[in-house]
Amino acid sequence: MSHTRHPNARRRLQRSELAVPGSNPSLFDKAAASDADYVFLDLEDAVAPGDKEEARTNVIDALGDIDWRERGKTVSVRINGIDTHYMYRDVVDVVEKAGGHLDTILIPKVGVPADVYLVDAMVTQIETAMGLDGRIGLEALIETTLGMANVEAIAISSNRLEAMHFGVADYAASCRARTMVIGGLNPDYPGDQWHSALSRILVACRAYGLRPIDGPFGDFNDPDGYLLGARRVAALGYEGKWAIHPSQIALANDVFSPPPDEIERARRILGALDEAAADGRGAAQLDGRMIDAASARMAENIVATAEAIGQR
Repeated sequence: MSHTRHPNARRRLQRSELAVPGSNPSLFDKAAASDADYVFLDLEDAVAPGDKEEARTNVIDALGDIDWRERGKTVSVRINGIDTHYMYRDVVDVVEKAGGHLDTILIPKVGVPADVYLVDAMVTQIETAMGLDGRIGLEALIETTLGMANVEAIAISSNRLEAMHFGVADYAASCRARTMVIGGLNPDYPGDQWHSALSRILVACRAYGLRPIDGPFGDFNDPDGYLLGARRVAALGYEGKWAIHPSQIALANDVFSPPPDEIERARRILGALDEAAADGRGAAQLDGRMIDAASARMAENIVATAEAIGQR
């Protein structure tokens, strides 16, 4: 291991992240009662300009009226972009009036580290002024070519930063890419046209201790397409994926949950290595295969995820 190490952000179960428009409060209780690990109440793209202020009020009320944590949810708010005149009031009003009930703030269209720094400075001052006990985390949505070009620097822009998300829709627009459906593949491209972007975000997250989360798949009438995308990012090492419709929650939870046989093998690996260590050996054999310290680290990740799911 390098002598340079970056601590991991707070561990949160984030297999499924349900997006809920702030302008539709009739969906809030349903979201809280769902099986989603994470819920973000949206003030940005899902809300029309004329509804922004009302949506902000709806979200503040929902944070105070619904006990999201008691229902096993991590709750986030996606604010408007820092290039809009809605953003400062989103941060000030939501944190001042409901900051004690908020887990994270999702910052859209992050392009440079200063975008995250700005929100961090505002949240820090409000928390201090209001005497808030908790510490609100930040999450960055990478959905422009500028953001992708600076993703490594963004990853170390704030010690509040916990996760980075891949926003494929706006990223496709920023690239002027030809795409068939949000998050889907273009058959004219030989493979996965999003692989490079997903890999770059993943490496930045894992290098600097953040959670990598995949964004939306637009056709909620195509569960097979959703599953294909979720399985691809899970294979890379992503921890979860957005659900823009309740029907996608169970799909995400299934893909990003280690199967029972994988959990059982991980526990056997750790047990075999404990026995080897007791005998003064650094490696061991299990089912005809060599296992060592790297095997232990992979097994520990699986067991930790399984335990978090069990607690959920």
